[in-house]
Parts: sequence; structure tokens; C-alpha cells
Amino acid sequence: MNAAAPLLLDGDDALLAQIRAARVRDVARESALEEAPLLGARLGRRVLLKREDQQSVFSFKLRGAYNCMVQLDAAQRARGVIAASAGNHAQGVALAAATLGIRASIVMPLTAPQVKVDAVRRFGGALVEVLLAGDSYSDAQAAAAQLQAERGAVFVHPFDDPAVIAGQGTIALEILRQHPGPLQAVFVPVGGGGLLAGVAACIKSLRPEIQVIGVQAADSDAMARSLERGERVVLDEIGLFADGTAVKQVGALTFALCRQHVDAMLRVDADAICAAIRDIYHDTRSVPEPAGALALAGLKQYVAAHPADDGALVAIVSGANMNFDRLRFVAERAELGEQREAVFAVTIPEERGSFRRFCATLGRHQITEFNYRIGDTRSAHIFVGVQIASRAEREALAAAFHAQAFDVLDLTDDELAKLHLRHMVGGRSPLARDELLYRFEFPEHPGALVHFLDQLHPDWNISLFHYRNHGADHGRILVGLQVPAAEQPLFAQFLATSGYPHVDESTHPAYRLLLRG
Repeated sequence: MNAAAPLLLDGDDALLAQIRAARVRDVARESALEEAPLLGARLGRRVLLKREDQQSVFSFKLRGAYNCMVQLDAAQRARGVIAASAGNHAQGVALAAATLGIRASIVMPLTAPQVKVDAVRRFGGALVEVLLAGDSYSDAQAAAAQLQAERGAVFVHPFDDPAVIAGQGTIALEILRQHPGPLQAVFVPVGGGGLLAGVAACIKSLRPEIQVIGVQAADSDAMARSLERGERVVLDEIGLFADGTAVKQVGALTFALCRQHVDAMLRVDADAICAAIRDIYHDTRSVPEPAGALALAGLKQYVAAHPADDGALVAIVSGANMNFDRLRFVAERAELGEQREAVFAVTIPEERGSFRRFCATLGRHQITEFNYRIGDTRSAHIFVGVQIASRAEREALAAAFHAQAFDVLDLTDDELAKLHLRHMVGGRSPLARDELLYRFEFPEHPGALVHFLDQLHPDWNISLFHYRNHGADHGRILVGLQVPAAEQPLFAQFLATSGYPHVDESTHPAYRLLLRG
């Protein structure tokens, strides 16, 4: 049985009364509703962030979990509780268990970020048992249901429970109290639908003119598909990047409430989520988890589709339980999410002067990545990433390559290239005779890479080139140059007068193993 049963739909007034009576103040703070001035100026709209990432468990989930568990009677508390969660609900249950003195067993998927697993153990202490099972929330839920049947404990559902929904709905009460003036829309991240159901029901009861818009990851869109079909669907597969909303099937109660109150659903991809994470960081110096940035990614998509509107918009930043090792992926993909990086595969003739023509075509564009390995006597294949300001600039750059008679393949929207191929350019080459391998550093600024290339002797063929912009003050290049033995004194003179710090890697064992022809 669930902690609060049966699942009741007694009308908007009854649910609003449950939201108003929700016991969340024991553990949850009234989170800030903050302006996002940098993003707002860029979008030309007033953007407000509801900072649920500021809660003690770094997400909104403690509201619903505590409101549900505080209502248990003595007999239910004595039996203990069981929960299934991708991470944030688990932390809420753990904190509630420790606060109320209730034993809890929490099942989390094997894919749950370690930062969330560690936090559950920390918040719950000796009262909480953590079990790992399956690859998604749905797998963990099935394991929890079996455990519940064996132990007879009370199941605290992460979203499909009226007390949980009421607890999450208190966020809407706070938004309306904090911003009593006109609002055009509130954007809400969606997994199983508990947050969206509570926020939508509350707002539509009190301020029906405000739009409530749910936002899902495109590869975990169970609610969007269910609302489109008019019935709950079960996804065969779900994406795990936004793990906090990775749910194969939404709740029966949450679906009914969302169907009644939600104005629209939006889907966003991983690149858009990464760009939203960066936007939140720039305005708040906080780093939300992917699910925590979903609502803002949807808000930005909405603004792009409605350029004539001018009303204020709210995005709920739902959590900040980010695994540190995801930050590299986020940083790399944020530029793509904003359409600020274009990625091309360019084929140029393997002849003197063509490489310089290629560099001249790039002009003063900031280069984000440059990969090349000699492999053909007739043509050279270069993988290059370039910062751009707009799609039009991306198209103009592709046209400039074509004007130089270079074959070009635009890979900006190609997932395989963005995720894998950009890191796999290279290998051994029988053509790399007389190759010397050097690392160089130079002050990073627009045009610095092209300036470096201009310093190289025109008779030394570049046989290997790798550069990535890491956002640091200094750029770092790995370059292979074919320098015949007779010209090595001239090469030594170049090194001495170039002014670039450098390291000879020609005898590096990994180079000899993996790249030397």
C-alpha cells in the first residue's frame, strides 16, 4: 500500500486545500525566486528562476517525501517505509526518515550518480538502507515493489501519491506569493509528473491565466507521449543523461492531473540542456544537474518560437545533484546547444599551400577543435570545430570552404561525430616519414592558432595536428612535422626563435605505440 491511499481526485478545491496544508516547512525552506539578468537580456524577456536547488538535499523532492511520511500513523511508522528513486526522492525520504525516526529501505538504479547515492546514506544515517537494482527508476521501482511485498512496509511513491503531489505543489504557492504580478508561463521539469501535477493544479486553481508548460528530455518523454495519445504509455528505452526524470511510465494520478491542467509539453535534447546548465551558472554561479536545467531549456525553446511575446517567465531549477565527472560533457556540448559551435569535416588537396588556404578561410573565427592525421597522398581530411554567432554564420563558413574548392561535411547536428568521431581522428600512417612530434603552447585569443601556423616553415609538411580549446588562458597543440634530417638544424633554429614553449614528444612510448608509422 502507498503511504497515502487511495489515490483521490476530489476536485481542484480539495487538492488546493491539501497543498495549502502540506507539512513542508519542517524541512524545506522557501526557495528564492531570482532574476536571471544575463539570460533575460539576451532573450529580451524577464526570466525568473525558482531555486529549488537551494534546498538542504539540493532538490525539491524533500517537500513531497516529508509531507507524505509525516502523515503516517504510529502503526505505519513502526513498519518502516520503502522507496524507489533515481536519487533526489531518495534523499528526501532519507532526510524525512532521519527527522521522523522512521526506518527506510531505498532502492536506487545502478545508474544513479554516485553523488546522490552518497548523499542518501549521509542524510539517512543508520536508519536508511540503500539498495541498487536495475538501470532506470522503473527497474528500481519493480525491485522495491517486490521488497515491499516481502516486508510489508509502507511504499513512499516518488510522484503518484496525493500527499507527495501536494508537497510539490507548495512550490507554486511560493511562486505566486513571491511574484504577484503578471506572469505569462511557468516551466516545469517532468519525469513521473508529481511536480508538474502539483504546480499545474495549484496555479490553475488560483491564477488560471498563467500557462503551465512541462519540459522533458527528448529521449525520456513519457508524459508528452501519454498526453498526446490520451493514455499512459510505457517507453521501451529511456535516456539517462537527465537521470532525475528518466521514467518509463508516468503515474496514473499525475497523468490525470496533467491532462486536466497542463497547457503544453516541450521536448529538449542533451545539447539544449547543457546550454541551460551554463546559463544558470552564468547568472547564479550554481551548477544544476541535467534534470534541474530542463525547465530553462524549455523556456529558451519557447521564447525562440514566440519572439513577439513579452511576458515574464519562470523556470523551476529543480535540483543540483550533479556528478562532477559529467561537467566535461556539459561544457563540450553547451556551445552546440546554443548553436555557437559549428563542426565540419573538410577535405583539402594534399599539396603545398592548401593548408594555408584552409586556415585563411577560417579567418579570425575562434577554433574549438582541430584534428588531422596524414593518411593519403592526394587529399587531407580535417575535423574542425569553430565558434559561431548564428546558423547563418555556420552556413557562410561552409560556403567559404566550397568557394575554395574544398569538400565540406557539416557535422554540427551529427550525434556520432559530436560524441565519438571527434576524439578518434588519427592513428598510424606509413606516410609520416621523418616525423617529429612536438607539444606547443601559446596565449589563447581569436586568431592565435592561425598565427601559430603562419610561423611554421612552408617546406615542413604537417602530418599530425590536434588542438582543443579548453577555455584556458593558453592554447595547447600537438603537431607532427615532417622534417628531413638535413633540415633539423633549421628546425632547431625555428624552435629557438619562435617564442612558443614546446616539448619534444618524438620518443614518447604512447606515440610510438599508437601513432608512429
